Amino acid sequence: MAEFWLVSAPGDPTPETTWSRLQLRTSTQSDLSENHRIHLPDLKVGTLDILVGLSDDLGKIDTYVEGVVRKIASYLSDILEGDSQEKLSENLKANGEDPQRYLANFHWDVAKYPVKQPLKNLSDIVSKQVSQIDADLKTRSSQYNQVRQSLQSLERRQAGNMMTRNLADLVSKEDFVTDSEYLTTLLVVVPRSLAGDWRLSYEKLTDMVVPRSSKMLHEDNDHCLFTVTLFRKVVDEFKLHARENKFLVRDFSYDENSMDNERSEMQRLESDKRKQFGPLVRWLKVNFSEAFTAWVHVKMLRVFVESVLRYGLPVNFQAMLLKPHKKTTRKLRDALDELYAHLEGASNSGGQEVVDIPGITTGQEYYPYVYFLLHLDLGENR
Repeated sequence: MAEFWLVSAPGDPTPETTWSRLQLRTSTQSDLSENHRIHLPDLKVGTLDILVGLSDDLGKIDTYVEGVVRKIASYLSDILEGDSQEKLSENLKANGEDPQRYLANFHWDVAKYPVKQPLKNLSDIVSKQVSQIDADLKTRSSQYNQVRQSLQSLERRQAGNMMTRNLADLVSKEDFVTDSEYLTTLLVVVPRSLAGDWRLSYEKLTDMVVPRSSKMLHEDNDHCLFTVTLFRKVVDEFKLHARENKFLVRDFSYDENSMDNERSEMQRLESDKRKQFGPLVRWLKVNFSEAFTAWVHVKMLRVFVESVLRYGLPVNFQAMLLKPHKKTTRKLRDALDELYAHLEGASNSGGQEVVDIPGITTGQEYYPYVYFLLHLDLGENR
């Protein structure tokens, strides 16, 4: 699971110094994490009241956008139908590159999110964009799922064992008596181990069974499929005695029109699925990129807003992305707590008390530095 920590600390005295100290403490000296310096543009700060309200709004937008990103990734994984995680990764790109690389090499998209716009406007742009993607995803996935489920239903009828599957593709017209007012042909599923018993006993299960009328049409590992011809008036009695001997009479009427219609329906559904699949995968790839890059911009907006609220004006902080090395998270946390202990102020030490600070945290773990966690386990169940 790819875990990233997005943190910020005040310039001490400059952002460059803050970055150098973090890099020295967590990478050069102790090899605890892979670090990347994040360059944020000069965004419009606005008033304190706006920042406090926006802090809460961005938390909700963050959760929503992440959910849409994960839905797209999960659905793409689903429709690839068993293809490898490598195949999924080939399709989950952000602006044409791996999501982790995009995050590590983040550059603010000024075309989509103009830096001269107020922060509230930028958050509204993201919300509107991702809400439209979410709505389109529901429509497109519903259309494809309807075709896929109908096709799967037909396929299930033609698969499985002979106790339950559709038998139409195992029989032909010549196997049945179809032009008699008095006679009918039944299909009987017999356990393979009892095939000999069937041949010896089927004529004696009831009166009016046509002698030597049984023929085996198909067999698999577990069962054999037999025909038997008898008078219509004894069908119910024959079924009863067959069941007593562990022979299952399947309800089946030979109807060429119905069978042709089912084959045509399957061909139509297979064609519809193929036609929808390619455009749907392309749409998912494009809009995963759109949603993921929007999500990262929301994270960066949160870092900016929380940093201004935490560290004050003028804006002077450094945003940094840390990827903890395996089994180093506790040591990395301790290193950050030590590095930024002077920011603790009046807050209790220990770094993990759950507190509420209006405009800064709401029921989150509090640290003396701004901190957000990102999990990039996309396409996986969490």
